[in-house]
Order: sequence, then structure tokens, then C-alpha cells
Amino acid sequence: MMWKADINGFRNFLRLEKSLAANSIEAYLHDIQLLTQYLELHQLILSATEIKTQHLRDFLKWLTELGMGASSQARILSGIKSFYNYLLLENIISIDPTELIEAPRIGRKLPDTLSQEEISRLLDQVDRSTAEGERNRAMLETLYSCGLRVSELVNLKLSQLFLDDGFVRVIGKGDKERLVPIGGIASKHIQLYVRDVRVHIPIQKGEEDIVFLNRRGRRLTRVMVFLVIKQLAAFAGIKKTISPHTFRHSFATHLIEGGADLRAVQEMLGHASITTTEIYTHIDRSYLQAQVLKFHPRK
Repeated sequence: MMWKADINGFRNFLRLEKSLAANSIEAYLHDIQLLTQYLELHQLILSATEIKTQHLRDFLKWLTELGMGASSQARILSGIKSFYNYLLLENIISIDPTELIEAPRIGRKLPDTLSQEEISRLLDQVDRSTAEGERNRAMLETLYSCGLRVSELVNLKLSQLFLDDGFVRVIGKGDKERLVPIGGIASKHIQLYVRDVRVHIPIQKGEEDIVFLNRRGRRLTRVMVFLVIKQLAAFAGIKKTISPHTFRHSFATHLIEGGADLRAVQEMLGHASITTTEIYTHIDRSYLQAQVLKFHPRK
């Protein structure tokens, strides 16, 4: 690895010169690892000393596309700035590429994300004593567990569920298919909904294979999903501007911050703007599943 010597030197600098705790050191190194993963994903074969300001700007734009919030980006940039400050102090570089990079403004309009605690608070507001509540809990667990777009959620079919294998087959933009791992909690709630609620709904013709139905037996609209989430957020006392897409952003952010590989998150999101090369679009299913089981907070 081209960066190995510089990263090892940075680790020793943080431990010996800065006297940082092991957890703090790992947090700094994780920030550098995200940058190196980004370079690998874009087939940019560059050493730490070859990085330019534009590379870092493109990296921050990439994090935004993945759903990373401004505060998370600012923290990652802080770690990268510390790394390049070390290289400057050691005379390994003469120009700091981070010098002209400003931290993302916390107040600027970037996708909101929910913390893990906020996700739990919102889900706890669902009244599971009602049929609609049981459906809503299963629906939102699925949205967060799989990082689905709202259009993918409302059109999800029973025939696309492979819960025993821990996967959902998703039809995304441009009718592109992808397999997304689904956690045990979401699987359990889907099974409860299908077994105890959906079976009693008079299903309209043409909707027989749709997973999430309204009381009249038709698939939900995007607006309906939005209203459900807004109401639950209000009950939970969450003041952020959130929508179904917030769950998708939170899914990506929590996986990345937990240490998941960017290539795995790219594959699971089915994000056209970050699918830059075919070589990274054919990742082994067991690898994708392991990434979710390892890093997703609601396994």
C-alpha cells in the first residue's frame, strides 16, 4: 500500500507526540482510510504526497452523494487536515492540499440524517397494536435496514423477498436490479406483518404481489410514507426536516461511520452517480451481507 509508511508514521505521531488514546487514534486513521478507499474506487493511483486540493473537494462531494451529513464531513476533514499537518511538520510535503479546503458549513442545505438513537425513538412511536402500526413498523425497518428509495419500498414485491437467505432483490432506477442484505429485525417485522395483517386485507387486482398495502388493498403512495414518517417524528420530538430519503441517508452514514467499505455501501445503495466502473459492481453476496451484519446498528 502506497500510504502505509505515512500512515504508520502518523499513528506513531498521534500516540507519542500527541499522547492520544487508542480510540482517538483509530478515529483519525479511519478518516484517512475513507480517503484511500475513495481513491481506490475511482482507480486513482496516488500517494499521500500526490493528493491535490481538487481531489479532496471531489472526495467531500462523494461523501455528500452517499448521504454523509455536514457535521460528519467536517469531522472527517479535520482528521485528514491533521494527517497533512503531520506530513508538513515532517517535511514530507511542502504544500498542504487541505489548506484551501473549508469545512462544510453545518447550516448549509445537506441531507439530514438521524442518529441511531433518533431512529430507535422514531420507531418506538409506532403503535403496533393496530394493523396499520404493524405495517408501518415493518415498512420503516425495511427502509432503514436496506437503504431503499421510497419508490423501491412502495413497489417492493413478495417475490423479491428472500428472507431465509437474508436478501431482498430491489428494482432501482432504470429497472436496474441489485441484491441488498436485510437484517434480522426487519425480516422479523416483515414476517409478522405478512402473517398477521396482510393476510386479512382484501387485495385489489394487480396488487397481489406488493408487500406493503393500505387498508383498501392497494400499494402505498410515496406521500403516505412521507406522512407516516413526519407524524412519528413529531411524536418522537425530532425537529429535523426528515423524509423517507432521510432513512436512506442514515443507512449509508451509519454504515460508513461504523467502518463499512465504500464499495459495499455503493453496491447496496445502487447509486448511479457513484457507479463509476464495472469492476466494483459485482461484489460477492456474502461480502455484502457481512458488511451489513457487522456494521448496521439494527442487525
